[in-house]
Amino acid sequence: MIVAGCDVGSRFGKVVVMNNGEMLSHSIVRSAITSEDTSRMAMDKALEGLDIGLQDIDYIVATGYGKLNVPFAQETIYELACIAMGSHKINPGVRTTIDIGGQDAKVVKVDEKGGVKDFVLNDKCASGTGRFLEDIARVLEVDMEDMGPLALRSQSPAQISSQCSVFAKSEVVSLIAEKVSAVDITAGISEAISSRVASMVHRLNAEEEVMLSGGVAKNERVINDLQEKIKMEITPYSLDPQLVGALGAALLAARKA
Repeated sequence: MIVAGCDVGSRFGKVVVMNNGEMLSHSIVRSAITSEDTSRMAMDKALEGLDIGLQDIDYIVATGYGKLNVPFAQETIYELACIAMGSHKINPGVRTTIDIGGQDAKVVKVDEKGGVKDFVLNDKCASGTGRFLEDIARVLEVDMEDMGPLALRSQSPAQISSQCSVFAKSEVVSLIAEKVSAVDITAGISEAISSRVASMVHRLNAEEEVMLSGGVAKNERVINDLQEKIKMEITPYSLDPQLVGALGAALLAARKA
């Protein structure tokens, strides 16, 4: 049985295609203007090189920010359930998944079957999200992929005191004017993001094992800072952390089918 999960986020679209529990292919594409276009682009890329077409997929579940605008999905499922299920598939011992996406941050308690026990969301402000990190990268005129390696070089992280992304960006502009290096500013941003997310982890009384998903999970400095603040080790994923939601959606599609 061939199934797929389509996770349409605010910054990226992701698709995982599976056959009888095994991953056939996956894709990650930059979001287009509309969620429908993003979903089509991600699915087309995932199907490249396979001997199947969209019509051959038995069941498709959509999730994420743009889940209601995926025209080829049979069902939509809330992102928390997909993140929990995807994390459980990768590591059955996971009990807490921290997801830092482009639009929001989520901390999810995962049960022994991959279900959601409890959760905390931060969807009121961009601070502590991938979008915030991208905004700062543009201000500093550095590539998003370079933010983590830059921050790891810092011995004296800049102080970013504001919890609001708008004011934090203004602080960064002031720091640049004061000749503070991009190395120290990126480290300061990492600490600001990890502090905000750590407060969510503490609020939920998170349990080990802990995993981190979403695009920001590729930033080593954020991982290091977050581990220090929550006093727990973050277990690495065996596949791209941006695919966790799409993987969970595909697994739930298999159940539905």
